[in-house]
Amino acid sequence: MVDSGPGNGAPLIRPTVVVADSEVSKKPKPRMNKFTFASAILASLTSMLLGYDIGVMSGAIIFIKEDMKISDVQIEILVGVLSLYCLIGSIVAGKIADLIGRRYTIALANVIIFAGSLLMGFSTNYAFLMFGRFVTGIGIGFALICAVLYTAEISPASSRGFLTSFPEVCINSGILLGYILNFAFSKLPLSIGWRLMLGAGAIPSVLLAFSVLIMPESPRWLVMQGRLDEAKTVLEKTLNTKEEARLRLNDIKEAAGFPQGCTAADIVGKKSHGEGVWRELLLHPTPTVRHVLICTVGIQFFQQSSGVAAVVSYSPRIFEKAGITSSNGKLLATIAVGFCKTIFVLVATLLLDRIGRRTLLLSSVGGMVGSLLTLAFSLTIIEQSEEKLTWAIVLCMVMVLAFVSFFAIGMGPMTGVYISEIFPLKLRAQGMSMGVAVNRVISAVISMTFISLYKAITIGGAFFLFAGFAAVGWVFFYMCLPETRGKTLEEIEGLFGKLIGWRETSKKTNE
Repeated sequence: MVDSGPGNGAPLIRPTVVVADSEVSKKPKPRMNKFTFASAILASLTSMLLGYDIGVMSGAIIFIKEDMKISDVQIEILVGVLSLYCLIGSIVAGKIADLIGRRYTIALANVIIFAGSLLMGFSTNYAFLMFGRFVTGIGIGFALICAVLYTAEISPASSRGFLTSFPEVCINSGILLGYILNFAFSKLPLSIGWRLMLGAGAIPSVLLAFSVLIMPESPRWLVMQGRLDEAKTVLEKTLNTKEEARLRLNDIKEAAGFPQGCTAADIVGKKSHGEGVWRELLLHPTPTVRHVLICTVGIQFFQQSSGVAAVVSYSPRIFEKAGITSSNGKLLATIAVGFCKTIFVLVATLLLDRIGRRTLLLSSVGGMVGSLLTLAFSLTIIEQSEEKLTWAIVLCMVMVLAFVSFFAIGMGPMTGVYISEIFPLKLRAQGMSMGVAVNRVISAVISMTFISLYKAITIGGAFFLFAGFAAVGWVFFYMCLPETRGKTLEEIEGLFGKLIGWRETSKKTNE
């Protein structure tokens, strides 16, 4: 760096100091801001309602099928169609979040989910139940976008991975809660039990609809609206020092396209409500935005094509295929699935900001590939054997638990963390909408075809197929996804524009 020297105006050459990554990692981590933590938790709790719906429906369909006398195809549609409805909600939610703000969109999501849960609980026939699923799906689509979006925009860089993984923690907690209530309500009369299972989701949603109103608005959204004083106030509450808040406000203004030193009066007429975003995303993307889009679509596609929706939504059927025949046995084994997912996603929250996104993701997907292959092998052996093979049954159960554990420790939370970090500010809400839309489409395809798929190619063959998708996903992640740990949202944009795996390989070759 060149600076003027003392007295004579001669240039003074200051040596550039290069700090190794290992030295950076030794710096003391800033303490967690309690206000930020509380706000992130409240926003994330809305995601629990998606998990609850997934978990409770996996057991409820056993009783719905018996009560309503519906076919396997109708069951597939009932389970999987929620993801298509979420697709609609997620596409709309990005625009709504840019118009009315992140906080009010979360409140709206809870109101819609409340209405949908009541409709499902009071369903008298299959068509009524499907309408309830439609309303609930719209609300969950809103929640999927806004919980992670809000948390990412309010979190400091040092703890963003920890905080933005909380929506995934809540999803898994919701799944576990759904499994537990399945078991609890299964003892009630047939026509009442499954209705209580589905209708119980209305209780937390109405509470959350009001509780999120005490949260502050996203400072990044406030800057885009020209409400700089409000944004500064929020940053001072969510960061540890006023100096850090001032620096971050300047970074956000620059990312929003506003010149340094500008005031709220200077921004009049330049406020952003998401106009022209789709043109920048799809029609005229820069190389950086194109790379971000590829990563977003890829991580969402491979997360769901690994078959996690089939394992979570149809775990009682999978355990039945493995040799567990009693309803209680299948529901208890399913609770074990929810328990493992919840425990390991909690572990992931502690590791994301310690060892980084990329290492954790690659390790997670590698474990998923191994467990899927072993699960496919054990299910194939069980299906082809005329005798009951205890070792194969135990292996099958262990591999299901291993798969959901590997998924939860990396692939599960990483999807939300990555897409909330990598988009430029103006494109973030609607770009995330696109990513979640891809996620919900693939989830719907898997959920709505799993029974037909395993009938066509055997259940072992279905899991061999999922293992193949996961293996291709590992290669994609290695080549395309950079490490974003410890960087501000405004700094991350500079990481994109070239393939990561090739860059690292060429660097090692040059060395």
